[in-house]
Formats: sequence, C-alpha cells, structure tokens
Amino acid sequence: MEDWSKYADIIDMEHPEPKTHPRMSAMSRAAQFGAFAALTGYDAMINETSRQVNEAGRDAQDEYFDEF
Repeated sequence: MEDWSKYADIIDMEHPEPKTHPRMSAMSRAAQFGAFAALTGYDAMINETSRQVNEAGRDAQDEYFDEF
C-alpha cells in the first residue's frame, strides 16, 4: 500500500472555510511577518560577503594563472 492511498477518500475534498468569521486578507496575514524586518541590512551584508568571496576567488584564480 502506498502512503498516499490511505488519503484517497479526502485528497480531492475542498478546503474547509470558517463559518464563524471571515478569512483574514492576504495583506493582514503578511503584516504578521513584519517583525522580521528587524533583519534590515541582512541582505546587504550577505551581498557584500558574497562579493568579497567572489573577488577573493578571482584574485586567487588570477594568481594561479599568472604562474604559467
């Protein structure tokens, strides 16, 4: 028996909708994750680190080929 076959009776059912309150809007749900904006500057730090690593790799490659 395959793992998914035990769910065959419910696999095509519709997702249940709440009856007592409306669904939260996508904008409201997204706002819940605003606290992660505390990582401001993290992308810039990652990009700078990547740039430095790539630059160091090019420098090492240039030194390697200069030997020939």
